[in-house]
Order: sequence, then structure tokens, then C-alpha cells
Amino acid sequence: MTRRMNRRQFFQLSGLTGATMALSGCTINLQKYETLEPYVVPPEEALPGEKVWYASTCRQCPAGCGIIVRISNGRAKKIEGNPRHPLNRGRLCARGQSGLHVLYNPDRLRNAVTQQPRGSKTFTPLQWEDALTTVTERIQNAGPGGVAYYGRVGDDSLAAVVGPFIQALGGLAPVYYDGLSALTGRNLLARTTGEIYGVAPNLPFFDISHADVVLSFGANFTETWLSPVAYGKAFGAMRGQPNGKRATFVQFEPRMSSTGAMADKWIPISPGTEGPVALAIGKIIVEENINGAADSPYAGLFAGVDVGAVVLAAGVSEELLGEYARLFGRFPNSLALPGGATAGSTNSASAMQAIMALNALIGQGNGPNSLIYLTPQPPAPAFAGTTASSYDDVLALTDKMAAGDISVLFVNGNPLFDLPVEAGFAQALARVPYVVSFAGVVDETAAQADIILPENSYLESWGYQMVSPSGDHPAISGQQPVVQPLYDTRSTTDVFLDLADRLGGPAKQALPWPNTVDFMKATLAALVGAPAPYETANPAKIWGGWRQYGGWWDESVSAETPASAPSIPGPIAVERPVFEGEGGGYPYLLYPYLNVALSDGRGANQPWLQEAPDPMTTASWKTWVELNPVTAQELGLEHGSVVKLTSPYGYIDAIVYIYPAIRPDVVAVPVGGGHNEYGRFAAGNGANVLAILPPQASGGEWNWAGTRVKLEPLGRTEQLPRIENNIGVESAREAGHIPLR
Repeated sequence: MTRRMNRRQFFQLSGLTGATMALSGCTINLQKYETLEPYVVPPEEALPGEKVWYASTCRQCPAGCGIIVRISNGRAKKIEGNPRHPLNRGRLCARGQSGLHVLYNPDRLRNAVTQQPRGSKTFTPLQWEDALTTVTERIQNAGPGGVAYYGRVGDDSLAAVVGPFIQALGGLAPVYYDGLSALTGRNLLARTTGEIYGVAPNLPFFDISHADVVLSFGANFTETWLSPVAYGKAFGAMRGQPNGKRATFVQFEPRMSSTGAMADKWIPISPGTEGPVALAIGKIIVEENINGAADSPYAGLFAGVDVGAVVLAAGVSEELLGEYARLFGRFPNSLALPGGATAGSTNSASAMQAIMALNALIGQGNGPNSLIYLTPQPPAPAFAGTTASSYDDVLALTDKMAAGDISVLFVNGNPLFDLPVEAGFAQALARVPYVVSFAGVVDETAAQADIILPENSYLESWGYQMVSPSGDHPAISGQQPVVQPLYDTRSTTDVFLDLADRLGGPAKQALPWPNTVDFMKATLAALVGAPAPYETANPAKIWGGWRQYGGWWDESVSAETPASAPSIPGPIAVERPVFEGEGGGYPYLLYPYLNVALSDGRGANQPWLQEAPDPMTTASWKTWVELNPVTAQELGLEHGSVVKLTSPYGYIDAIVYIYPAIRPDVVAVPVGGGHNEYGRFAAGNGANVLAILPPQASGGEWNWAGTRVKLEPLGRTEQLPRIENNIGVESAREAGHIPLR
């Protein structure tokens, strides 16, 4: 808490305490009021006013980038990328920079609270002892199998505690799922890679920095896909290789993304045809025997492909496909990237296989010159990366909840925002007798919880992250508190360790550590003797080096290439995608895409991210729908028109943005807006397009890209906040002036 005092009182106080200080001169008014900022528990190595940097890990997405945080007078002032970290090498995206808004968010809960009844937002503060005693009693009364966990992908240290905890109680395997992992296709890509190479599910890293040709099928790798900072760094290297070469980059997607805008060629294919287009390219390479492809053991995978039919379905010319098929086949250092859009259609499983088969056809994915790396096995089981659950896993948990089989549900995510309404999670949640949330800011799911045990921000807590995909070197990112906790919050890992101690028995045996620091030290002891940029002779040296460097990595070795050749059953047939609403008066294909700043909505409570302009439209704060100019003209719509966008599962209102870089039969809506809760900066801004998506799954994955919509003008307009001139450069040029707005 701060209080105000004048300078005379300040000098008197400093004289009594014996403090020394440096003062600036040239002041006349000794009665000018100043704010006294206390610095109660400074780190030993810091002097008042001195800047100290601490290494840690960004938690704004699951990538695990290393960060350094500038601390002055006990306050975090600035976040930058860790230049020593092998994943991001000092780079950091806008979301990483905005981490201070997680720490200093004014809507953070200050202490544990209970809520009666659910949804009332009538919160009663609780002492932590009372809160943990209540939760312990609920677990004891739940019985075997009655406790479950639903969380986001990314925090491996927490997963290393939650997994054994739930297992000791005989519960379902924890579910790790969120909108970001779903729309980037993490689970399907990991599962497909594991099946192809005969390993456990594994997220690959595509080394585009050394590629000659890159064909991306909806992989928005400079924005939100998998590890955007690492891929952005690799993209820069790809464009400026030491030998003077400039690789060719082609993007296949129905709506031009920021990544697509940087491509040499953007090809607007129809949603759901990513897999067939990859097969058609492979077919052309085999038929023309480019670089001896006809003799490849994978040539038969493309035997049944009808190139003409693919051309009609995708809406692309055969000549264009042939041009890039020949280019792709001619260079062995070519890569095909299976982006998140590939995983969102009803044909997602076979489509992912088709794109990986295209890599196999030209010899990628095996051998010393492979540009496809697998995430290496961790140095100890406790470091194992958190694998994203499938959508089927979410539905299985939902069914258990709806059937009354779950008595206590721990939630460390926001499924009521991330999942479509028709998935039925809200109704199932209502059947769970006791819901525990760890939300730091009350979101839609926390508003339906019985108790909230607010977690520390990631700048106030310990943890680690097995970097996956790993980039070109294996790494584990280390997280440490860079400031004292601002409020009476706790690390979620500490909460589970405390609960295990109270429960005793199998839970205590599985988690014997009294706190997170002891758990971390015991886990890091597995690194004794491991190669690292610091000494690892004993646990004490590891603990010091880990905190100083921000984790562990071995730059003397590269990430692992697959040990065996790809094994893909064939021939591959990618069926036609099916869209909900076909033949039912829904003329347009809906293409939701992740907002580069808000991600899946988790960044919506951070004003820096709300204000960050979309790189393609320059819009912010609101939710807009992008229409091709032809489509807008047919509907009589213009910039700023408000429309009702209806799917077979609901509707949202959105502001029209006329966007020439999109197919006329497609409408695109950014994800991330439309919160009903989640603090003052998120609630009431925009609409949640995820809510009106179909609840169905194919091959275990959510068909989030599988619906059609219709548009109805609402007869009004609304200004869309954007940096771009609201009248337009072309109109201004024609009028001979630049308008004011």
C-alpha cells in the first residue's frame, strides 16, 4: 500500500531510518507531494533503483519461450526474450511482451473465494486453510474415480504433479485441452507423427531455415502455430540464407493470413481441401517422375488421386498446381507444413497423412539431411511434455460429468468459452457437485465454480516446460518467480502438493514433496552430469545454473531426426469435407482463425493485446467478419455494416470488414472476443465465434472448420476500431485528399 507525504516528511523519515539516497537538484517547491513506493523485501544482490534481470519462461502460449524480466525496486518493469535460450534467441512476440498485464491486471483475485450460488458472482473471501480443508473433505467424500481435472496445454511441471495426484485417487486421466491447441492441430499432428515414425505422439519441428521450397497448408507459423517466435526466426533465416539463396514459400489457405501475406504465392483453396491438394501435388510429381519420384517407395500412396477432381473441389488451376509441384519435387530440401486448418475438417486425419506423405515422397523425414526433427525424449520422466488431449477425450469427460460420475472437478482453463455451446459442457458442469477453479481472473468457467483458488501469475511462481516442438536443440525452459506475489494467491502446484499431504495415503506417496521448490530441486537432480551451459556436477550447481540461464539445454547436439523411415499405409484417399448446414440455406463457409494477439481468447483481459491491431485488417477490440468485395456487393454491405452471422448451432453479431484477400464463398471471423466474464477489458467486447461451431468430431478431433453460415444485415453500422483509414486510401486518392477519418 502506498501513502502520500511531502518532501519534508520524506527527509525526516529517511533521517530516522538512516537511509542514503541520491537526490536531483533544481527543485524549489519542497511541499510538492510524491508517492512513496515501498521496497519491503529487496533481493540481496539489488541496490535501490538498480535494474536486475531474471530469467524465466513465458506462459502466454505452450511454446515455452525463454524470457528475461527487468526488475527495479521489486517491481517487474519489462519483459524481453532470453538471448541465451535456444528456442527464441532473444526474440519475443507481442503476447510475451504483454505478460506484465497478467501480473498487474486490476481484475486479479486477491485471495481464495467461495461462491454461493454458482453464477451469482457473490464471492466470499476464504482463508487458505479453510479453503484447502473444504476441498480435502470434498475429495475424501468423492470416492474412487470421482475426481477429474481439466486444464490447458503447456505447464509440464504442473502436469507432473496433477497426473500422479489424479491417478492416486483412481480418477480419469487429466484432460489438457484449449482453443489454441485445437485450432493449431497439436494433438492430431503429434498423433500422426507418432504413427508414421513408430514413436509415442510427438510434435515435429520443420526446419524451414534450411529449406529451398516451403508449401504451407494453412500453417500460420509467424502468428499462432505451434512455436511462432521460433518459426519467425527460422523464416528470417530461410529468406536470407548465407549462400545467397532465397527460398520459395507458397501458402495454401482460403483467407490470407499474415503469414500468407509474406509468401511468394498465396493460393486461395477451399476449406477442407488441404489434404486433396497435397495429394494432387504428389500425383503430379510421381506422374512426371521428377527426381525419380516414380521409383520412391511412397509413390503408390498417390495412385488413386484424380487431379482434375481436386482442381474443381479446391478452386485452383491445374497449371498452378503443376508449377509448384515441379518446384517442390525438384529440390530435396523442400518441406510441406500441415497447418492447424488441416486438423479442423471432417477429413482431418487423412489430410494430415497426405501432407506428411508429400514430405516422404521427396525423401524428407528420415536420414542425416532431414529437415524434420522430433521432440527428443526428456532427460527424466518428470520432464515429459504435456500432450494435448483429443476432442474425444473432452467429450468422454463431459459424458462422465453429465452422468453424475464426477463429484469434484478441478478446472485450470476456460472450457465454457473454448468449446461450442452444443458440446454440452455447461449442462454437464451443472451436474458436478463441486467445481474448483484456479482462475486468476474470473472467467466464464470460474463464474460457475463453487470455489476459486486463484493461482499466482507465471511471474510469481516456479515451474518448467519441456519445449515442444523443440526447435533445433532439445531444451527445458525454467520458470522462477521474478517478484514477490502481489496478493494472497498460491501456485497451483503448491495447492496440489498441500492437498496430497492432507489426504495422505497413495496421494502423499505419489507426491512426497512439501512444496514446489522441493519438488523442483528433486526433479532437477536428474540432470546431474548432463551436458549444459553451466556446471551440473551436483544438484546445488544445477539449481544455480538453472535459475541463472532460465532452464536446461544442450547446444552440443541437435534435435533428433526420425530414426526410421516414415511408414504410411496407402494409397491415401482424402474424402470430401462435410460441412454442417449443407443444403440448408447456409451459403457461406465459415473460417474461424486465431487472433494473433488474443489467441484463443486467453489474452482478451490484457489491454495491450486488445489494442494491438490485427496485422491484416488493423482492427482491434471488436469482432469483425471478413467478406470478399464481391460477396459484400451481392449482400449490399459495406465497411461497418453489422450483420447477424448464423450457423446451424447459433448466431453472433459482427461488424463487416471488406477484405479482398479471401474467397467469395468464405467468411472469416477472428477468435478471441466475446467474453461475458474475464475482467473489464474482455467482457462485452465482440462475439465468441467458437460458441456457434459444430460439436462433432472426426478421427477424434473437433470439426471446428466444418460449418456453413448465412448473413443477415441488421440495418445499422458500427465503427470498427482500426488504424487503417476508415474511408480508404483508394477513395482518398480518387478524391484528391486524405480524409480525417
